[in-house]
Amino acid sequence: MGKTANQMLVIFGASGDLTARKLVPSLYNLYKANQLPENFVVLGVSRSNLTDGEFRKKVVLESSYLENKVKGDAEEVITTFADKFFYEDLGDDYSKEYSKLATRISDLNSKYETGENYIFYLSTPPSLYEVIAKNLSEQHLNNEKNGWKRIIVEKPFGYSLKTAKNLNAGLQKYFKETQIYRIDHYLGKETVQNLLVTRFSNSIFEPLWNRNYIHHVEITNAERGGVEKRGGYYDKSGALRDMFQNHLLQIVSLIVMEPPIDASALEIRNEKVKALKSLRIMRDEETLFKNTVRGQYLASVIDGEKVKGYREEEGVDPNSKTETYAAIKFYVDNWRWKDVPFYVRTAKRMPTKVTEVVIHFKSPHHQVFKNSNLKNKDNQLIIRIQPDEGILIKFGVKVPGQGFKVDRANLDFYYSSLAKNNVMEAYERLLLDAMQGDATLYARADEVEAAWEFVDPILNYWENGPDVNIYGYSAGVWGPTNSDDLLEGNLRWRNPGENLADDPGFCVIK
Repeated sequence: MGKTANQMLVIFGASGDLTARKLVPSLYNLYKANQLPENFVVLGVSRSNLTDGEFRKKVVLESSYLENKVKGDAEEVITTFADKFFYEDLGDDYSKEYSKLATRISDLNSKYETGENYIFYLSTPPSLYEVIAKNLSEQHLNNEKNGWKRIIVEKPFGYSLKTAKNLNAGLQKYFKETQIYRIDHYLGKETVQNLLVTRFSNSIFEPLWNRNYIHHVEITNAERGGVEKRGGYYDKSGALRDMFQNHLLQIVSLIVMEPPIDASALEIRNEKVKALKSLRIMRDEETLFKNTVRGQYLASVIDGEKVKGYREEEGVDPNSKTETYAAIKFYVDNWRWKDVPFYVRTAKRMPTKVTEVVIHFKSPHHQVFKNSNLKNKDNQLIIRIQPDEGILIKFGVKVPGQGFKVDRANLDFYYSSLAKNNVMEAYERLLLDAMQGDATLYARADEVEAAWEFVDPILNYWENGPDVNIYGYSAGVWGPTNSDDLLEGNLRWRNPGENLADDPGFCVIK
């Protein structure tokens, strides 16, 4: 574990929801676990008119997001934590010069001896990234002559390849690439990181992790809810931009990548970029038509409750063609994965909330037990990212009785069984990594651009291609049936249950 130097965390957009909902609870967990440095200060910055005391009440002392975490803790523990928080009002505009902010940072640094080590967390719209970076640089707050300086930016990182390149160029004018941390909270999940460990530390998997033994790879990301109150944002984004381009392609890169030389951030990120660049980009309309499906949820009744269709949601265009379901079939052009299909889907209003990776292994070349009803009973390695986090292996066993009837059994592991270990929340892990200068779980500029390189042609086809369909599916089912046509032969999607070992194969809508 790295050493955490004395430092200051400066949060732009600190009066917004993310600070109180995710960042402060994560910082409290780190505080309780003695992971914060001895001298640590948080300075909230935004356009709201708040005092230090009002900010502490909002994000700590009276925060509904923190009340369960502080329950039972001594008042002194809570107030000591709250006293680390300060606030600076930027006025009505992020683009105004930051001399007053720079003075406040300097004063806090001197008083609390934070060593001129600063993290600038931009919890703001991407349109403000370059503006804030420019204003910080004008006050020399990007200068590492004394102490280090880091800048964290939230997704969405770009709306297309062009906008992503512009965002990268805008930040890189004022901060070096080594100072820029692009946060993807999915990479903070323990089970996502465990993809690397499962692959590279187990000789029962690594020799088999290639086209000779793997038949296909399937990734499902399903949300039970709809767009809720995010209709205005979501309608300009859609499932492909919101989940596939960032979270799911990050997972793909960990599955596809070659073994890194070592576990350093540089080597792991290098291999992830190579992996994303090896994805076969689909450009012609026939290929895109055959290998992509988009859908949109329709009104339905779930558990006796009427659920709105996507076009009826607040902030959504009543004639919207934005997808709430996206399924993509693609290939990877390298030796390891040649001709192995990858099937990835993401959607809103599914029967359950779940994210998992399924590695489907090939059947043995010589079938000894030919009449054992082994159809659709391939060996599978299932890595559940959420919920019920764990790993499940499906393998063939003999059914008791005469003859050699084979059925499939489960061998499973659950993270919840590690009762003695504190499993860090995603933001908790990512914040600590940034504090220690470990960029392993943060996206690099070329990584972001490689992901957009693959996604851009699909988006362009969906938006401009002739006769591109968007299929309706009732809220609460596993998407449009057209997505089954993506899968080769007799293959079917694994429709997972809420629990890792569930094998429903279908869903029931009451």
